[in-house]
Amino acid sequence: LGTVTMHLERFLLRYFPPGIVLDYVKSGVRRTKNIDLLTLNAETDVNEVASEIIQREPLVTEKLREQLVSLLQKLQEKVVQHSDHQFYLFKVVKAHVLPLTNVCFNKTGTKFITGSYDRTC
Repeated sequence: LGTVTMHLERFLLRYFPPGIVLDYVKSGVRRTKNIDLLTLNAETDVNEVASEIIQREPLVTEKLREQLVSLLQKLQEKVVQHSDHQFYLFKVVKAHVLPLTNVCFNKTGTKFITGSYDRTC
């Protein structure tokens, strides 16, 4: 059996809802992985969050700690600017048999439509 190689290409910040997206390559195929940070606020210790991410996520190594902490601080500043918003997991909808290909929200974020490989919306 061949070995599976994965390497992180870059971090992407997601401001709404707060999170970090890992852009990586696995066996020659580009992929993404979302890390939700829904509880991030002004009192959050970003060094502790970075340690948890490094411990949990094999793509994020100790060498990337400084960059990760810097991104978490930037995200924390943005979240504090908009502290009147409260993010939480509202509902998990399981409507498709195959993975999603598209998601589109209306301007208010109250409605959405999804598309899937199963050719349904």
